[in-house]
This record gives sequence, structure tokens and C-alpha cells, in this order.
Amino acid sequence: MINLRSNNIGPFFMKHYSNLEIKALDKFFRLNLINSCTGYKSANLIATRSSDGFTNVAVFNSVTHIGSEPPLLGFILRPQTIPRNTYSNLKETGSFTVNHIQKDMIGKAHQTAARYEKEESEFHHTGLEEEYLDDFYAPYVRQSTIKMGCKYVNEYKIAENGTILVIGEIEHLYFEEGIQMPDGWLRLDDADTVAINGLDGYALPSLLDRFHYAKPGKELTSFLYI
Repeated sequence: MINLRSNNIGPFFMKHYSNLEIKALDKFFRLNLINSCTGYKSANLIATRSSDGFTNVAVFNSVTHIGSEPPLLGFILRPQTIPRNTYSNLKETGSFTVNHIQKDMIGKAHQTAARYEKEESEFHHTGLEEEYLDDFYAPYVRQSTIKMGCKYVNEYKIAENGTILVIGEIEHLYFEEGIQMPDGWLRLDDADTVAINGLDGYALPSLLDRFHYAKPGKELTSFLYI
């Protein structure tokens, strides 16, 4: 029997799961718990096109910054136990796009998680629109206000669970000009970019503050962009 202990720590009433208790949970309960406990994640649509012309677009909550010189990003693909069109397409063609999800497109974006056949484009089934820019092979999502065209660089298999970390280099970056601050930084709340809580919860973050570079012995100061 699972013992769900509660600890009164500071001002909070805390529920506690041990590792053994987590592993004993119902599969879907555990999936929701562990996917949400790590915090808000980026919400993106990754779009690809196969070598024979079939397009694919799918929602991902794992896109993350890898480095800025060169400009690299990464994302996690689940184990290849079933066909993964995103993976096969980007390996065939070497190209994919990363498109932010805005608040007015969350339903369409989430529907891309459904398992369509390779010949059935999620663009067609969800109402998302393909867009081709600067002769880049993979399609962008027209509705997205921040989008990146990327080339496949490398991949690393994560032995512990069979997932794959895909590394891409940003070759093209598009965004609405008004969201860029004088130092280059993009204010994502002005773009209505959403975040994902777990696998299926969409949230609209708002900027609280932004700080100058932190140094020991130096008073922390705010940019006061709000």
C-alpha cells in the first residue's frame, strides 16, 4: 500500500512520494505527476517534410537552448519503438523548423499529438498552415510569430530510457520586430508565447522582472522593462 506522507515544512503542507512510491503509481498518474513536477516547459511545434514531400508537424515540450555560438538547440524524441515521422523526416532531409505556440492556437497545436499516418499531414487535419520561407526545405507554421529553420547536426541516445536528444543548428530566425529589446533579448509575453505544464496544460506567462548580470558583491539591479 502506498504511503502518501505529508510533511509540514515551513508555511506549506507538503505531500511526499519516495522513489519506490513513484514507481508503484498508476502509469498515467505517474506520467502526469513527473511531467508536471519539473516546471513549465517550452511549447513548440516542430515541422518537417519527408524526401517524398509529405509534411508533418507535432507539439514538443522539450526544446531547449544548447548554445549561442554556434546557435544550437536540442529536443527529446521518445524511443523509436513505433514510427516517428518527425525523426525519420529530419534524418532524411537534414532540416526541421521550430515554431512557438501562441495563445490563439493551443487547440490546433495540441491536436498534432494525435497519431496520424505519414501520408496524413497534421497541417491538413488541424487547420495549422504551412509556410515556406527563403527556400528552406521544411515548412514553417504560418500562425507562429517566432520561428526557426534548423539543420540536423547530431543526436545522442540516452541509454537510461532509450530516448534521443537531437541537436540542431539555427539557420534562420524570424520574429515580430516589436518584441525585441535593444540588447537583442526577445520579450516572449509580448508575442503571446505559451508554456506547457506537463503534457497537456497550456499557460500564458507574464514577465515579472529582468535583472542585470549577477556578480558577487555587486547589488542586483533590474532592467525595469515592465
